[in-house]
Amino acid sequence: MPKTDEPSTPQAPPKAAAPARVAAFRTGLSAEGRAAAYLMAKGYRILARRFRTPYGEIDIVARRRSLLAFVEVKARASLDEAAYAVTLRQRQRIIEAAQAWLMAHPEHADFDLRFDAMLIAPRRLPRHLLAAFDAST
Repeated sequence: MPKTDEPSTPQAPPKAAAPARVAAFRTGLSAEGRAAAYLMAKGYRILARRFRTPYGEIDIVARRRSLLAFVEVKARASLDEAAYAVTLRQRQRIIEAAQAWLMAHPEHADFDLRFDAMLIAPRRLPRHLLAAFDAST
């Protein structure tokens, strides 16, 4: 039986992330770092950063005494733009992700819960919105 040379299927090189996505990712990491440092300066203990669940990601889970804060970090050109970036859909996703976090960490089930937002803009101090939304939204 003659040997045939079958052309091998060329493997596509791994797709490089678009430069805009890479820049947004780096900006997000930097903003989360600034937010975490700000929270620690206010007396919070960071329990988790970038906690992934099937429902989405929680940027920061922080504890202060018997309070557990699930913090959504938004970095935009202005603090107002950052505030408007926390949409209803995102709030619902964060609430579901927080429930998943609590299932994975039952030792925190009796803590008071709060959903905060941390707004980050260039050359401005972070703005911490306490109880930016609640689980009934």
